[in-house]
Amino acid sequence: MPIIVRLDVLLAKRKVKSKELAAEIGITEANMSLLKSGKVKGVRFSTLTAICDYLDCQPGDLLEFVQDESDTGS
Repeated sequence: MPIIVRLDVLLAKRKVKSKELAAEIGITEANMSLLKSGKVKGVRFSTLTAICDYLDCQPGDLLEFVQDESDTGS
């Protein structure tokens, strides 16, 4: 998958538990786990906004695009 979710790294840097973040932004711990693992097809802007607000970060701190070698046309 060309989009890498770096939420676990940011949580560790901020010393915030995923359970705490889930409670603060109003999502279930199960959905937080899926988001952290990158096993989601999408994320609502409202959820992304809440995460960025709570962790004092930018969306680019949470998500990274990695070019898939098979997509480069080489």
